[in-house]
Amino acid sequence: METPSRREMFKWAGASAAGAAVLGPSAQVSRAAAAGPAPYTLPDLPYACNALAPVIDERTLRIHHDRHHAGYVRGLNAALGRLNAARGSGDMASIQALSQALAFHGSGHVLHTLYFANLSPRATQPTAPLTRAIVGQFGSLRSLTTQLAAATATVAGSGWGMLAFEPIGRRLFVLQIEKHENQMVCGAIPLLVIDVWEHAYYLHYQNRRTDYIKAIMTRIHWAEVGRRFGAALRLCA
Repeated sequence: METPSRREMFKWAGASAAGAAVLGPSAQVSRAAAAGPAPYTLPDLPYACNALAPVIDERTLRIHHDRHHAGYVRGLNAALGRLNAARGSGDMASIQALSQALAFHGSGHVLHTLYFANLSPRATQPTAPLTRAIVGQFGSLRSLTTQLAAATATVAGSGWGMLAFEPIGRRLFVLQIEKHENQMVCGAIPLLVIDVWEHAYYLHYQNRRTDYIKAIMTRIHWAEVGRRFGAALRLCA
């Protein structure tokens, strides 16, 4: 096996930091809190609850954020508390279940934070660096969104469609995420996610997942996606 170069080592080390940076200030732990355990909190929505209508109605958005996302935050904090107790007692009998809970609720919190932030009441355009990357790899923004919509629509069961930055090859990937924590390329940094768990759309669209995806493509906050892309590039340089 070929030994990784020093540059590659720095890329790998920077991937986790970039993943935190692209989430934005609302999802990051403060420097003061980093000195010790701090509970995760539910970020506020960056717009009014009726701002995405008619694509996402106010009732759906309130339930999605105030109940479902909040539930992942509570579950994440509970899993961390139980892991801390297990370490203190030396009892690792429940480590498998606790590890699964940490991955499930932690991924749910991170992905929902990204999802709500990458939506916008108004149309926005990708930044110039993101546009160049999209055109260079997919041919056009339309080609990218067509692939992203198809990947999102065909997620088996409940999950997510994702546009991610892979720092080793410095490429954009369109990925499917099943059940939050499955089918992720290790090290890939999420830039844009689309939630296709039924709670994200069922009140308004029922089982018409493709109609929801087509509509939500008109509410993507491409400027925010571009900001995350820029942060990932800088931290993985």
